[in-house]
Amino acid sequence: MNAFVVTGTDTGIGKTVFSAALTGALQAHYWKPVQAGLDDGADRDWVAQLSGIDPAMVLPEAYRLNTPCSPHRAAELDGLVIDVAKLALPEARPLVVEGAGGALVPVTRGTTYADVFAWWGLPVIVVARTALGTINHSLLTFEALRARGVAIHGVAFVGDANEDSEATICAIGEVKRLGRLPLLDRLDAQSLAIAFARNFRLEDFA
Repeated sequence: MNAFVVTGTDTGIGKTVFSAALTGALQAHYWKPVQAGLDDGADRDWVAQLSGIDPAMVLPEAYRLNTPCSPHRAAELDGLVIDVAKLALPEARPLVVEGAGGALVPVTRGTTYADVFAWWGLPVIVVARTALGTINHSLLTFEALRARGVAIHGVAFVGDANEDSEATICAIGEVKRLGRLPLLDRLDAQSLAIAFARNFRLEDFA
C-alpha cells in the first residue's frame, strides 16, 4: 500500500495533525483536495510545517474555499460548484490524502466524501478522538464507509488514553487499532515525529 485516505469521525479531532505525522513517517506526498476555510491557514500549510517533508511534496488543492464549513456550501458561497471529476487522485506516490470533517460531509449537494473514497478505491484510515461519544461516532463512520464498499485500513485514536472505548470500537467495528497519538504540550515537527514513532508501528502502513 503506497497511498492512504485519512478521514475522521468529526471535525476538529486532530485529523490534520495525524495526517502530518503519517506523511512525515512515510515520507509521502500530501494532498487535501478541498480546503474550506482560509482564515487560520490551510491544512496543507500545517502539514508542511509539521511533517518535515520537502514542501514540494505538499500538493496544491483542487479547490481553495474561503468559508470554514461543508465544502458544498463553502463552494456555493464562493460562487462555485465543485466538479467531482477534478478530484481525481494525483499520480504522486507514496501519498496521504486528507478528507474534510467526517466521512459523510457533502462535497457537492449529491456527493459525500465517502462516495469519493469509494471512487478512489484507496484504503481509509479513520481518525477518532478518545473522548465521550467516540464509540457511537466511530461505529457510524465504519458503517457508512462499508455501505459504499470502502476498505478500512484501521483506526487511529487521538487524545488521552481510554482503553475500554478504544478496545470496544475495534472489537465491535472489527477494525485494526493502529495506535493512539497523545495530545502534545509542544507541537512541532520533531515532537510529532517522536510521538508517532512511539505510538505507531511503521510496518502497519507498509
